[in-house]
Amino acid sequence: MTSAPSVARTAAGAPRRRRPRVAPGRVALYAVLGVLLLVFLFPLAWAVSASFKPRGDIFSSTSLIPAPATLDNYQRLLGEQPFWSWFGISVGVAVVATVVSVFVCALAGYGFAKFRFAGKRLLFGVMFSSLSVPFAVILVPLFILVVKSHLSNPWFALIVPWVAPAFGIFMMQQYIVQSVPDEILEAGRIDGNTEFQIFRRLVLPLLRPSLGALAVWSFLQTYNSFLWPLVLVSDSSSYTLPVGLNTLFQAENRSFDLVLAGAVLASVPTVLVFLLLRKQLLEGLSAGAVKG
Repeated sequence: MTSAPSVARTAAGAPRRRRPRVAPGRVALYAVLGVLLLVFLFPLAWAVSASFKPRGDIFSSTSLIPAPATLDNYQRLLGEQPFWSWFGISVGVAVVATVVSVFVCALAGYGFAKFRFAGKRLLFGVMFSSLSVPFAVILVPLFILVVKSHLSNPWFALIVPWVAPAFGIFMMQQYIVQSVPDEILEAGRIDGNTEFQIFRRLVLPLLRPSLGALAVWSFLQTYNSFLWPLVLVSDSSSYTLPVGLNTLFQAENRSFDLVLAGAVLASVPTVLVFLLLRKQLLEGLSAGAVKG
């Protein structure tokens, strides 16, 4: 008898929930981010749209919706140009260079982070200072070294500059210092593991987020490389994708239609790499932001 009135009083007297107030600063931040998102997405949307337009409509039409839409640009690119050869070389070189680079950088970073040896600080300083040297500065000496060493095979020479990037070694060294405790290494040594077994069984599993972030960075650097393949490769059938598309752009008739179609197809591997490694990439960036 007493519970019903109390419930009624509670229901009647319950204050209305106030909607959470959104700070003006947060609204302004979201507005700025929305504008920046549109700025970054518009060129991509324009390129995808223009790749389906006839050549005469690419610059004359202001609409993002192609009318009429055509696959002629893609058919001409795939049928008249060695696109698949360029694409295969770029993807193959990028995948091999990424796998080798991630392993070498992790191993070198582990050595700098957990071992003491003569000249460690000097060697690390020289390695780190190389980040300030533009690649164009060492382009000619590197080319001469590759030719003099008889290592100018395109597949091998295209991978060499990306095997041990200073940024990757520095990134792994910092992450290992912060994320791999010495107690784990000591426990591995007590169990009778060799140093390489400790690195492979104990250290590498702890580096999964940073390895994913490094793999994305390394793949993009190698896949988008232009200057080194341009100097090294002279056979048009052995061009990488950026160099091959550049030849279409520099042609006498400026094949913008084919270049746009090729650029859209060229973006597919980078999108797939990001989708496959997005979890590791975000974890690695978050870990670096929290621990750094």
